[in-house]
Amino acid sequence: MKTFTYAAVSPPDHGTPAAAFGKHVIRMLAANTGGALGMLEAIVPPGEGPPLHVHEREDEFFRVLSGCFGFWCAGDYVELAEGGCIALPRGVPHRFRNIGETEGRLMAVVTPGGFEAFFPIIELCKPETPEQIASVAMAFGLTFLPNEDRKVA
Repeated sequence: MKTFTYAAVSPPDHGTPAAAFGKHVIRMLAANTGGALGMLEAIVPPGEGPPLHVHEREDEFFRVLSGCFGFWCAGDYVELAEGGCIALPRGVPHRFRNIGETEGRLMAVVTPGGFEAFFPIIELCKPETPEQIASVAMAFGLTFLPNEDRKVA
């Protein structure tokens, strides 16, 4: 991994598309920041978002680029529109959902970096069963919680 001694840049309209679990654009790889962070955009249709899950390795920061999103983190719920930001700690169950009526966009920064590679790997591996998805997720320190654990959402 390259040492983070130079600016890492993601010009407008650049990035690597990943069409796994929706549309994503990988804007900055951990390899370009010495592992300090990774950055991606999520393009989320109305009513969509990930299930309740836990990241064991990284904290997440989200900025709403467009649309309106609901965020659940532990027992808290907050709604954010364009320009709103939220930081979610590792080890805490959370999820988000586009609660608007149009497609929304989120910028996500993960610290330390590495999780941004999850979506391209899922796209490449094409896991089909929940067990296969869980296996790939486990390699990234990600756990999707069973339905009976979804009390906060």
